[in-house]
Amino acid sequence: MCGIVGYIGGRDAQEVILKGLSRLEYRGYDSAGVAIIDRGKISVRKKEGKLAGLAELLAASPLRGHTGVGHTRWATHGEPDTPNAHPHTDCTGRLAMVHNGIIENYAILRAALAAEGHRFS
Repeated sequence: MCGIVGYIGGRDAQEVILKGLSRLEYRGYDSAGVAIIDRGKISVRKKEGKLAGLAELLAASPLRGHTGVGHTRWATHGEPDTPNAHPHTDCTGRLAMVHNGIIENYAILRAALAAEGHRFS
């Protein structure tokens, strides 16, 4: 299980997404993260552990913008750590994504993307 929140609007996306994630934390408490777009640039903050850890990180290093996505993770596959926390970004930093569940065909997708020149971290 995971909790996913997205927001597009006139309000501060960080605040809206954090409030939404707090209502969904029961769906994932191993890690949490947000990606917010500001002036065409995506910035990501993510943290292993409960949502309070992400809230502290964002208080120290806030994100500004009116569009974003957030995720709380319950690790069913892979370690419950910060690198595995969502959102994930592509190698260019122009795309951020979250998902729920296990991507069963990840090896095929990874090979196809690597063949196109994408780098993985």
